[in-house]
Order: sequence, then C-alpha cells, then structure tokens
Amino acid sequence: MPELERWVLHRIWELDKLVRDSCENFEFHTIYTEIHNFCALDLSAFYLDIRKDCLYCDTADNMTRRASRTILNEIFKYLTAWCAPFICFTAEEAWLAHFGNESTNNSVHLRKFPSPSNEWCDHTLFSKWTKIRTVRRVVTGALEIERAEKRIGSSLEAHPTVYTTSENIDLFDKLSPAEIFITSNATLTSNKAPSNAFVIEDIKNIAVLSKRSTDTKCSRCYQFRSDVGKLTDHPSVCIRCAKASSAYNG
Repeated sequence: MPELERWVLHRIWELDKLVRDSCENFEFHTIYTEIHNFCALDLSAFYLDIRKDCLYCDTADNMTRRASRTILNEIFKYLTAWCAPFICFTAEEAWLAHFGNESTNNSVHLRKFPSPSNEWCDHTLFSKWTKIRTVRRVVTGALEIERAEKRIGSSLEAHPTVYTTSENIDLFDKLSPAEIFITSNATLTSNKAPSNAFVIEDIKNIAVLSKRSTDTKCSRCYQFRSDVGKLTDHPSVCIRCAKASSAYNG
C-alpha cells in the first residue's frame, strides 16, 4: 500500500477504538463529531482531494489506483457500520445500493462493527503525514492568495516553490509534492525564503512563493505538463493520458 493509503488505514484504526469506547460509555455525540470530521477533513479535504486525479485519469491496472479503490471499499464498510445506529435509513440505503442481495448480510443492521487489524496502526507514519499536512496547509494558503488575485484559477495552474528545512524536505522522499499539493509542479528548497513569500504566522520555517506554470494544459487530466503533445496521435494530452486513453479504448 502507498503511504497515503496506509495513513487512512491508521485513521480507521484510531476511529474504531473511539467509536467502540464511546458506545460503551454512551457518548454518542463524540462519535458523530469525530465521524463528521473524518469525512469532511481527512477524506473530502485531503485524501479524496489528492486521489481523485489518480482515480479519474490513471489506467484500471495502475497499482496506486487499485490501492485507492481498496481503501474506498474499507472506508465504505466502516462508515456504514458506524453510522447505522444513528442514521438508520441512510446507512441502509447506502449499503443496499452498493451490495444489494449480493451480500449474505443483506441489511446493514445485521452486521457487527468490523474489526481493523492492529497492523493498520502506524503512529510513526501518522506523525510524518501530520507534518506533511502542515506544509500543505501553507501551500494551500499561498494558492488562495494567487486565486484571489486572479493570477490562477485552478491550483493545477500553479507552480509553488516551498522554502523550508531539509528535515521537511526529507518528508517528501519518494512522494510527489505536486500530487499532494494538487498542483502540476512543485519545488522544495532549503534556500532562504524571499521577503514576499507567503507564510502563516503560527507555522515556523515554511514559506511559499507561487508562480503560474509555463507548461501546456492537458485536455484530459487538466494538469500543466511539459509532455503535452509529444505523441502525434494525441496532440492535446500528456503522455500519461495518451497511454491511459489507448488502454481504455483497446
């Protein structure tokens, strides 16, 4: 599993413990609040925001895409079980829409809470991605300024340069900063930040200066890439999208 998917598994493991403890203590408001935050902040605003490009644009046999689909299935199983006691009809409708009579347990209310493996617990990985999300928060703030000033529309039009410590740069080893920031390009450097770089007051040693990408926009994935039009049979798309399109079209 890629790191981002393993991070989601850790969050499911954490939430499972909270849900069970809260049920034992009849603290149902805590469950609702934490599940809502998980859906809104961890999934919608972070995980799904990053992975939608892979899910939409990569080929069906792409390993990251397959891992993401596996995680989405796990998320669905846990969310429907956790929510079933509280939003009974919605949880049942979601369960039947997905599985229907294919499942031997053809009602969400015939299920028990699924039990995550203890192997999903990875506090070191969680700590690492907490720091990555902090860097991403500053980048997002810088992009919002660019968007407000009408210098970019979509974040994919931007090429941010992140001025930070070598320790923070090491966090992105074997990861794609542009993918995490939802930009087409990204540069990380330990050089001193210019005076006009964007900073957030309560976050130290991270500054961002963003410019508009000079590459060409791919008409399929909407990323700005230097390889758009390199294949004559597909003049308006990047090489990744050209290969994906050919795979889907046989």
